[in-house]
Amino acid sequence: MSGRYHEHDIEHYDRPRRRTRPRTKDRPAHEDAVDAVVVTVDRGRFTLRYDGRKVMAMKSRPLGRKGVVVGDSVRVVGDVSGADGSLARIVEVNERSTTLRRTADDDDPVERVIVSNASQLVVVAALADPEPRPRLIDRALVAAYDAGMQPILCLTKSDLADPETLLSTYRSLGVPWVVTQRGGDVEPVRQVLAGKTSVLVGHSGVGKSTLVNALVPTAQREVGVVNSVTGRGRHTSTSAYMLPLPGDDGWIIDTPGIRSFGLAHVQPENLIEAFPDLDEMTEDCPRGCTHGEDEPECGLDVAMTDGEVDPERVESFRRLLASREGAPDQSP
Repeated sequence: MSGRYHEHDIEHYDRPRRRTRPRTKDRPAHEDAVDAVVVTVDRGRFTLRYDGRKVMAMKSRPLGRKGVVVGDSVRVVGDVSGADGSLARIVEVNERSTTLRRTADDDDPVERVIVSNASQLVVVAALADPEPRPRLIDRALVAAYDAGMQPILCLTKSDLADPETLLSTYRSLGVPWVVTQRGGDVEPVRQVLAGKTSVLVGHSGVGKSTLVNALVPTAQREVGVVNSVTGRGRHTSTSAYMLPLPGDDGWIIDTPGIRSFGLAHVQPENLIEAFPDLDEMTEDCPRGCTHGEDEPECGLDVAMTDGEVDPERVESFRRLLASREGAPDQSP
């Protein structure tokens, strides 16, 4: 009967096949891609600086889960005009010269890249209001040494407290330093930053955003206040932001205030390599020596006994090492 199906009709029915493009491992060369720098990241969108203008971009699918962070030099295709509503695509992340990492805490196996391609890590600490936290400073220094970056100590609010007490703690490490006061001249800081790419880190309320606004008047970074009860600052910056210094004389990267700096990714053998003079004295250490103060027959102890090294320098290094290993915080 017309309109009825029979079993033999079903058996010989050939379902139409969906046409699909054959998969290939070849990737487009993107010969028209241009180089740009990531200046900030916000919810999957990337603000880039290209040819003196800001360009909005998204990450291309072939990059997959590859992270793109502030400071990255990237290859970009698409609309790089910077016009409202325009959107380019990041197709490649160029090799990084440095990578500053941290973990949420010392037991967290997941590393988080903060910024890339910075040559200096400026640890900003207030001398008062809020009180300095030496252990956090120590940990930031460890992260800088591990990343191969030059650490610099920037002490703010010197009109409230004498900087010598804190400087004496770090002088034996040879860390360069600069001191500022509220409303004071920031030219010494500018000279330290000139021609470099520097990332500023520190806990909330120490004056990072105030410093950035003084160095880059057009930055307009929000400034917070310190809670009079807890002595802690309020987070004002919510994401890292990279800014050019006036006169194309370098870059600074302002980062959100931090309250922890996990160092689970840092190995003791990598830390001592940042101190070539001390590293040389550990060549005869027993296998597995961490160079801590409780290690038997450590070459550092031998060198101190023989008068070949400043004991304060060894003590300072071991303090950094203890900070890496999660020793109790003895700071105020």
